[in-house]
Amino acid sequence: MPTSAFEPALREEDGHRDFPGRGLLINVLRVFHIAGLAGISAVVLAGMGGAAHWGALMLVSGLGIVALDAWANPIYFRQAKGLGTLLKILLVLLLVVWEPGRLPLFWFVLAFSVALSHAPSRVRHRKLF
Repeated sequence: MPTSAFEPALREEDGHRDFPGRGLLINVLRVFHIAGLAGISAVVLAGMGGAAHWGALMLVSGLGIVALDAWANPIYFRQAKGLGTLLKILLVLLLVVWEPGRLPLFWFVLAFSVALSHAPSRVRHRKLF
């Protein structure tokens, strides 16, 4: 347990860390992430401009979420959730720069993201190595 309000708490049973406000910070980053998704959706589905800007918003907010999740869970990148997230980041980067493949890639990343984030905990948190 922390000795002050700002010192990270370590759960001995599973090695997870936390700090006051982490959940709020992740939720704020998720708001920006979903805004980026809405922007990318407009680019791909309605032919709007700004793919690089919306992609950057998704990337930066997504990396912030990943950084917090990985800090809180030291084995994050050994689990399906962490490795799947790395794959999503690469696919979103590809989506931003590969205009001819945007539409099918958009739908694949969207479906993959939903499937991964709503999969049962035993799937998301499964250690892959």
